[in-house]
Amino acid sequence: MERSTGSNMQIQGQRTQSTAIVKVQQEPSIKIEPTVGGQLLRKLFQIIFFVQLFLVSILVIVLTIRGLIYAGSTDRFHPKKWYPPLLVSTASAGIVSFIWQSITFHCPSKAIKAVFWFTPLLTCAVGVLHILIGSPLSLAAGTIAILSGVIQSLYACWVNSRFDYASKILTVSTSAPPYNTTTFVIVSIITCLVYSSFSVTGIGGATATGTSLDIAFIVVILLSFLWSMQVIKNMLYVTISRIRYMNFACGVDINTRAAFHDTVKHFVGSVCIGSAIVPVIGTIRGSARAINLVAGDNDEFLFSCADCYSGFASTLITYGNRWGFVHVGVYNKGFIQASADTWEMFKRVELISLIDSDLTGVFCFLSGVAVGSICGIVGGTWELIIHKGYATEVSIYAFLIGYFMCRIALAWQQASVSAYYVSYAENPQSLRFDATIPVRIEQLH
Repeated sequence: MERSTGSNMQIQGQRTQSTAIVKVQQEPSIKIEPTVGGQLLRKLFQIIFFVQLFLVSILVIVLTIRGLIYAGSTDRFHPKKWYPPLLVSTASAGIVSFIWQSITFHCPSKAIKAVFWFTPLLTCAVGVLHILIGSPLSLAAGTIAILSGVIQSLYACWVNSRFDYASKILTVSTSAPPYNTTTFVIVSIITCLVYSSFSVTGIGGATATGTSLDIAFIVVILLSFLWSMQVIKNMLYVTISRIRYMNFACGVDINTRAAFHDTVKHFVGSVCIGSAIVPVIGTIRGSARAINLVAGDNDEFLFSCADCYSGFASTLITYGNRWGFVHVGVYNKGFIQASADTWEMFKRVELISLIDSDLTGVFCFLSGVAVGSICGIVGGTWELIIHKGYATEVSIYAFLIGYFMCRIALAWQQASVSAYYVSYAENPQSLRFDATIPVRIEQLH
């Protein structure tokens, strides 16, 4: 492969130093030093993350021991009926997630079509299960699930014309996965299996007594679980996006282990910040786009409100988007700065409309929903048969575990797509890129 052009050589000179980088120039790479405020913010979030993880781990251990002691002296809680369905669902999440990421890599076109058409059915199936359970909470969850399934099916019909481009961009960006990617994914899934099982034991211990304080404990464990799973996913995201960016932009390779070591050593604080910000901003932006579709331009007042909310969401996305993780890994920037720089670059080369119409992010989300639904059906159906009182909560916990397990398994592919977009935006004329993006831009125009 030919060596990088002059502009790419200049970019390469700014990248984070790593002993694993194959040098394409004589000058040493320069590590961008963050501002003092940026360093403090990173360190603060890193400390908060590890402290909460430590405290929640102690809480889980205490609740588990207390729950087992309490279960031995009362018939209110039955560990043999509560734990096995949830642990089996957790194991199923790991197996299905690994298989699905493999299918996505080898058959992206079929995977995209399958997930857009079958996820609504699986979501509705979860809704029917909750309605069969019959408790007030399960009826509410079932209604939401069925409505969500209907919306997903309508959305699949609406974006049907985008499937071909989504499969093309997924194929071209993942055509040469980093070395040891499969091992990396397996280790990540096993780590999540252990962590999810550990969290489940604590939730079970709190469920044993079920006081108001225990409900608060469950909420704390779930919030810690959500943030921790996001951090795990984005650690993979930063690692793989850096490797793929260097390959797309400069034609050089980075050893996967060395890249992950750099991520753990330098970028944990930025990853923790991004893991807390991106889901919130993504939810706001998604709701804004949905409101715009509903509002249309018929009602002037409603359209004005929707337009104002959309402007607010557009401002937020500038300072917190998943493409910023690429610059976090490549340039050692703070997450907010990386997000702003990446988004401005997309605007400069007029890629915003292409980014907004890309389905790979939605594909990963729906894949998580599909795997989560499968796990929720497995755990919920089992509990419906052996102990109906546990069915609702076990199904919900199993859904969350399955969702995040799948997102983590697919993180390397989503990171590859992001790296492709960012490296293309920095140098659209590079001969390393084919006509996939230019052709799509022409179609959109």
